Amino acid sequence: MRLTLAPLAVLAATLFVAGCVSPPEPPRPAPEPVAPPHPAPPVPPVPQGADWRDWAVTPGDWAYRSDARGSTAVFGAARADALLTLRCDRKAGMVYLSRSGAVATPLTLRTSSLAQTVPVQPSGASVAVALTPRDPLLDALAFSRGRFIVEQHGAPTLVVPAWAEVGRVIEDCRR
Repeated sequence: MRLTLAPLAVLAATLFVAGCVSPPEPPRPAPEPVAPPHPAPPVPPVPQGADWRDWAVTPGDWAYRSDARGSTAVFGAARADALLTLRCDRKAGMVYLSRSGAVATPLTLRTSSLAQTVPVQPSGASVAVALTPRDPLLDALAFSRGRFIVEQHGAPTLVVPAWAEVGRVIEDCRR
């Protein structure tokens, strides 16, 4: 009997191809339930530089309005309570500077030409300072180079742009 290699070659090729197929994988277990992510920790405030004139301005804008009693300039974010208000009361002959918050510690106002600490009086949900229209502090606020700051122990420091609305309220009370 003569042995041919052709059937052996076919058998070898079949075994070779069958060896290339991997066995089926066992079923994967169901994924573990994932816990909801923890909220990110609060971002610490960016440290301010040594010179307050380089600090970022508090977000917000000034808005001016006038009525029969005098005029008012308010500073703060749109559709939010004012952070700072400058009001001319013509009948009383006074300019009132008020800051939101009920912290009754004195305000320190810093401008490019003057720094002054003034006592405050509680006034509802804010504290206020009464100034005569010719007070040099008002001129310093109006003419400060770009910004002024309002500091108060127990409250965040406000870095406020020195826009025209400030000077406009002051001038309304000097007429």
